[in-house]
Amino acid sequence: MRTTENVICITCPKGCTLEVLKDGESILEIRQGCKKGHSYVQQELTDPRRMVASTVKIRGALHPLLPVYTLAPFPKGKILELMKALRAMQVDSPVKTGQVVLPNALDTGIDIIASRDM
Repeated sequence: MRTTENVICITCPKGCTLEVLKDGESILEIRQGCKKGHSYVQQELTDPRRMVASTVKIRGALHPLLPVYTLAPFPKGKILELMKALRAMQVDSPVKTGQVVLPNALDTGIDIIASRDM
């Protein structure tokens, strides 16, 4: 069954609306937008990903929580599972900015790194 879906591109500040013609889960045509918009829609509809920023507990530091973030966009469907893993973990100080605190998070190949020294 053919359907039409509108997707707002967030690649640049312009925020173009792209019209996507689909047959089930298959993308038949993307109307309007630039090449970056077409790539964004293809990615968003097949494997959506987001950057994730959060905190983890830290022992022996001035503050009780260490800010962390994903080194690359993380699969959207696994974000809740990632947040549970981050909530359960604890690191020891000292920690340096850019230090990996959780390598290969959930077997995605994406590292979680510290965003400040503590």
